[in-house]
Amino acid sequence: MSDFWLWLEMLPLALEIGATWWFPFMESLHVLSLAIMLGAIVMLDLRVLGWAALRYSVSSLNRELVPWSAGAFLIANITGLAMFITRASNHVENPAFQIKMLLLLLAGINIGFFHFRVLRSVGAWDIQSPAPLAARAAAASSLLLWVGVTLAGRWIGHVI
Repeated sequence: MSDFWLWLEMLPLALEIGATWWFPFMESLHVLSLAIMLGAIVMLDLRVLGWAALRYSVSSLNRELVPWSAGAFLIANITGLAMFITRASNHVENPAFQIKMLLLLLAGINIGFFHFRVLRSVGAWDIQSPAPLAARAAAASSLLLWVGVTLAGRWIGHVI
C-alpha cells in the first residue's frame, strides 16, 4: 500500500501543490471552510441543546444552516485532499491524521443518526427546550467530535 501513497505524492498535481503557493492557498481555504462549517454546526448543536437561539425552531435553523455546512464541508474535503496528496505516505502514518480520520467517520455517523433518525420526529419537539435526550446526545456528541477533528487536524503538522 505504501507504493500507492508514494505514487500519489509523485502526481504532477501533488508536486505542483506542494512546491508552490498552492499549498498555503489550499490550507487557507481549508481553514476558512472549516470555520464556516463549524459555525453552522455549532449554532444548530447549541440550539438543540437549549443553550442558544431558543427563539428559532430547530427545523428552521437546520434548513438555513445545513446547506452552508454541507457546502463548506465539500470545500474542506477538496482542499484537505489537495494537501493530503502532497505528503500522503507521511500522513497515513501520522497518529494525529489517523485520529482525525476516525473522528471524521464518527462525526459522519453522528450526522446520519441525527438527520435520518432523530430529526424525523422534530415536529413533536421543534420549538421546545430542552429537546429529547437522543437529540441532545447527538448535539453534544457533535460538538465533542468536531472539536476533536479540529484539534487533531491542527496537530497533523506537529506530530511525526
